[in-house]
Amino acid sequence: MKIKRLLIKGINLILAGILSMFGFVGCVKHGLLEYGTPNADYTVKGAVVNKATGKPIEGIRVAYSPDNHAIVMYGVITAPYTPKNHVLTNAKGEFKLTERFFEGGNQIIPVFIEDIDGEENGLFQMEYLEVDFSQAEHGGKPKSWYGGEYTVTLKVEMTEIENQ
Repeated sequence: MKIKRLLIKGINLILAGILSMFGFVGCVKHGLLEYGTPNADYTVKGAVVNKATGKPIEGIRVAYSPDNHAIVMYGVITAPYTPKNHVLTNAKGEFKLTERFFEGGNQIIPVFIEDIDGEENGLFQMEYLEVDFSQAEHGGKPKSWYGGEYTVTLKVEMTEIENQ
């Protein structure tokens, strides 16, 4: 009876050890978006300017949508949204935003441009752009599932909100 219990405990320990090894091996990251999902870097760069004056605007957040290819229904932006990746414009209003997405399929990616610094540089209305990467400049070195980099250059004009 005692030998039977020791044998069962020993087998349980061995099985637990084997299962835990499989669990830890399953958590290892084996590359981004592998196994049949080609991916590429999508870059939007350019400048944000005041529509009325043409002057660059500093401190504007440029962000991709929270899900790779957000669907905007009836022209309404779902709110609140959490940006996936974002950058701020510099003193010249310039920005460069890069994120890795699935390559192919829908090549229109939503980009949100919003004033987050309050009244510091003036108040501007949020802009929503659907950036079409089908005619983008293609660069980078494709390798395995990685398709390189697609770049679109934009000039974004933001409308200033009048003081009430």
